[in-house]
Amino acid sequence: MADKHGHEFRRELRVLDSTMLVMGSMIGSGIFIVSADIARTVGGPGPLLLVWLITGLITITAALSYGELAGMMPHAGGQYVYLREAFNPLIGFLYGWTLFLVIQSGTIAAVAVAFAKFTALLLPSLGETTILLTVFGHHVTAAQVVAIATILILTGVNLRGIHGGRIVQNVFTIAKTTALFGLIAVGLLLAHNHEAFASNLTRFWETSWTKVSDGGVTVTPLAGFSILAAFGVAMVGSLFSSDAWNNITFTAGEVVNPKRTIPISLAAGTAIVTVLYILANVSYIGLLPFWGSPDGTDVMSRGIQFAASERVGTAAAWVMFGPPAAVIMAVLIMVSTFGCNNGLILAGARVLYAMAKDGLFFKKCGSLNSHGVPGVALALQAVWASLLCVSGTYGNLLDYVVFAVLIFYILTVAGIFVLRWRRPDVDRPYKAFGYPVVPAIYILAALAISLDLLIYKPAYTWPGVVIVLLGLPVYALWRYRRRAASTP
Repeated sequence: MADKHGHEFRRELRVLDSTMLVMGSMIGSGIFIVSADIARTVGGPGPLLLVWLITGLITITAALSYGELAGMMPHAGGQYVYLREAFNPLIGFLYGWTLFLVIQSGTIAAVAVAFAKFTALLLPSLGETTILLTVFGHHVTAAQVVAIATILILTGVNLRGIHGGRIVQNVFTIAKTTALFGLIAVGLLLAHNHEAFASNLTRFWETSWTKVSDGGVTVTPLAGFSILAAFGVAMVGSLFSSDAWNNITFTAGEVVNPKRTIPISLAAGTAIVTVLYILANVSYIGLLPFWGSPDGTDVMSRGIQFAASERVGTAAAWVMFGPPAAVIMAVLIMVSTFGCNNGLILAGARVLYAMAKDGLFFKKCGSLNSHGVPGVALALQAVWASLLCVSGTYGNLLDYVVFAVLIFYILTVAGIFVLRWRRPDVDRPYKAFGYPVVPAIYILAALAISLDLLIYKPAYTWPGVVIVLLGLPVYALWRYRRRAASTP
């Protein structure tokens, strides 16, 4: 479909490209970091692996369900379009609003800052301690400038068209996936004869919740319902590390044969990443003691639970390679985060485009440039993500919207049931796997996690609800502007 200037989306994303976009958007820095917090929350190697397995199954289940919606509505905007069509424009807008304000832009900022932090390990002068500018008492650091530079560079690549963005995505995803698989293989080979592995097996299914405070370390044994509660809280990190798989749906207007390609890429991409994540954690358990002390002086005494700066991946690499591990992991995470951000930047602007076409966002964002991409939307996204980098608020904002993200996923999968009832005769090239049982299981599991977060993490749930609800007056304003524009 052409815009008013005659520019059209260019369908260049085939099955490999789409699968690389799914995988590349999922794999960032989380797999190398969040296992430490999960380990403290669930207390044993077996429960740690179980958290990642459940997360993977939930993610794959959702992806298989989304395939039906993608086949029905292969349009730019993806999940925004599904929510709009299944429910109403308001629900779609609230998702798009939250995506732009926090979910996508905040993730872009967080991933860019992660890239900058690991760059500083190689080039210390580009770190957070190097202050370049002070504005009204707020310091702008070299790390923030590096983070913003990566956002602008990747935005510039994607402004030149989907072809460049596709090439960058494929190259970096293949590179980081190959490197991650290589590290896992080496780790598993070494784990066979490593004393940490034998030690971890002796208490494999132990469960406890370890909390660190000024008063020291408190370990609380888990039993019964408290185990379920701990699992729900622990899955925040693993779910965030497995998120962004839905980004391929945003780019449906640029996918070749989207009714077939998107479902295949969703299933393949999420399955491959899930296997990699589980194997990475098996490698951690084989190389490092699970339990440790925050006062430990080396990677073995700190263990997985208290890996320095949460960098479990770096600790495992140190066991494999010794002192060069820090450099090896820094390079790997730089490659990983750079490729991840390319996918996020490429996809996110398509939602703004779809909202603008509906009259619910800035009109200019609904136009394509001469290269067939939403240039204004890409630029606006880059500006907002850069501001979040400088403000430093992206971390808290992302914590706040984890609950909201789950709710939107639940609503989207529920949309399959709604549309089966409301539009039974619409062509469905792909039907949700295991319908109605599998989608229903996903909804129940996600609802249970959401309820768990409401009870045990209220500080991270209610603010997210407020962020979503702030979109209500904004929606009313856009509706008013649209009516005013259409009135003679």
